[in-house]
Amino acid sequence: MTVQRMDNIGIVVDDLAAAVAFFLELGLELEGQAAVGGPSVDRLVGLDGVRADLAVVRTPDGHGRLELMRFHSPVAVPAEPNAPVNTLGIRRIMFAVEDIEDVLARLRAHGAEPMGELEQYEDSYRLCYVRGPEGIIVALAERLG
Repeated sequence: MTVQRMDNIGIVVDDLAAAVAFFLELGLELEGQAAVGGPSVDRLVGLDGVRADLAVVRTPDGHGRLELMRFHSPVAVPAEPNAPVNTLGIRRIMFAVEDIEDVLARLRAHGAEPMGELEQYEDSYRLCYVRGPEGIIVALAERLG
């Protein structure tokens, strides 16, 4: 087997502090922060003059990570922040949570808005999609029973 595990998902944001605060409120833990740049970073990502700040947050079990990046140069390319779920490309990140209603209330304090309604799927899950900072779609899943 070639792949051992998925290590992280990278998300480019404009307001790094707000994105970090949102994911910490969700229950992720800050693993580290750094400023990056220089020739090796330029070669790695295929851009010239990279200067960026990044923060890595991880799930409490340590298996999932998000790398949140704020580019100072070159300037980040804007995308449609409110694209619907059926837009091509990576559109959402799902997290297993306990007490989904409490999580929703806490995330609303960080500007998150439900995209639809809190729904129950059969007798197994309660699910909800929210749009967080920078238009990031986060799905929440609470296992029932």
